[in-house]
Amino acid sequence: MDLFLPDINLFAIAPEIMLVVFACLVLLIDAVFPRISKTSLAFLSIMGIFLAFKSTVFLWGRKEYIFRDMMIVDNFSLFFNLIFLIGAALTILISVGHMNSEKFGHGEYYSLILFAVSGMMFMASGADMIMIFLGLEIMSIAIYVLAGFEKKNPLSNESALKYFLLGAFASAFLLYGIALIYGVAGSTKLKTISQVLSPLSSSVDPLFYVGAGLLIIGFCFKIATVPFHMWVPDVYEGAPTAITAFMSAAVKAAGFAALFRVVNSALSSIQTDITSLIWVIAVITMTLGNIVAIAQDNIKRMLAYSSIAHAGYILVALVASNEMGTSGLLYYLLAYTFMNIGAFGVVIFLSRKEDPAVNLSDYSGIGFRYPVLAICMTVFMVSLAGIPPTAGFIGKFYIFSAAVKAGYIGLAVIGVLNSAVSVFYYFRIIVYMYMKEPDREFSGLIISPSLVAAILCCALGIVLMGIFPSSTLQLTQSSVLFAW
Repeated sequence: MDLFLPDINLFAIAPEIMLVVFACLVLLIDAVFPRISKTSLAFLSIMGIFLAFKSTVFLWGRKEYIFRDMMIVDNFSLFFNLIFLIGAALTILISVGHMNSEKFGHGEYYSLILFAVSGMMFMASGADMIMIFLGLEIMSIAIYVLAGFEKKNPLSNESALKYFLLGAFASAFLLYGIALIYGVAGSTKLKTISQVLSPLSSSVDPLFYVGAGLLIIGFCFKIATVPFHMWVPDVYEGAPTAITAFMSAAVKAAGFAALFRVVNSALSSIQTDITSLIWVIAVITMTLGNIVAIAQDNIKRMLAYSSIAHAGYILVALVASNEMGTSGLLYYLLAYTFMNIGAFGVVIFLSRKEDPAVNLSDYSGIGFRYPVLAICMTVFMVSLAGIPPTAGFIGKFYIFSAAVKAGYIGLAVIGVLNSAVSVFYYFRIIVYMYMKEPDREFSGLIISPSLVAAILCCALGIVLMGIFPSSTLQLTQSSVLFAW
């Protein structure tokens, strides 16, 4: 029997290897030296992220399939790697003080974040549906545990259970869709599926449509679009705030990375039909997210519905399906990482043990008590609303411009109107900070230097990307020029 062993290119997956090695190292050190400072474990994790970041930068410019075409290394996947790593580093920084104060500073917390990021990287680099699915499961299992990490908090337990159950259903849809597509195309490789079915685009097997629909359902759950959004408000509210930030930024980015690859390669033979479906999903998602967010007085639930609305905005780039749209997608997801993690960092800053600052009234008077913090929160809210000169404005401008360029003027108009609606609930927080008298005591806050640094970095990143967007846009444009 002839056995074939694929060429092993470990250099091409150096970022993933770094993360897995450091995740195991953090676990071992925590087990062998239980009295070691948990803060040191956090910064050991940051070191692993830094090395993975350097490896990703070193790989920039490569375009090659590896492991028998199971994975692809290109600027598109590498740019997403940078988003995941930045999101993970910021999440760890905003976690340190809170985890130590709540006595949850276990090594496995930081280890699970690293494992989750490795799964995200496999999703972004996946050139085979099985690889994408494996990356999805690696990421999801880690997030299930992290969502319920506060074991004594009933809301956290509920969050983990809901996310696990609905996530399992979504995985089943995804896997069944992969099976049906394999039955039609005879392969799970994205490139092969496209090559086999493109000549038959006028008479594609109906089973392929069913499989494609099931795939989209699975991905829509991860990126939280209507009608697969029902888990988001409860899970975001119950999960530890730092993990909520991580989910809203990095997990969403991973879902979009995989969805864009699959739609633009494996499903290219039915892309016209897929585009019509995604057009409808985008409109409903951004509209429902914004309308329901207006009624929220809990800031974590408000940001949850805001996250749903932003998923609708980003889907506009997929509908446009052109170079400008994909470049805008990458830019927007990076900006969104800074916006959301920064906003949740402010929530952590104002929270005390058994007194989370999740109600809008908790932000009354912050502008006078903590002026720098209020300025940072204002930057986050203004950017989320898409107002210049912030990164959020540049991202929305490129996405909606891409839709207009592709001929979807109505979709762009709906997106702009929805963005205008969102100004109401984002500016409510600013009004509370500067125009309301404080109705709670601010003593006893546990202020971590790493948390302050993370919030300031997020605010600075948003301002710099908004005022000087050219360097980031050059990176995103070079990332679009990838080959399947």
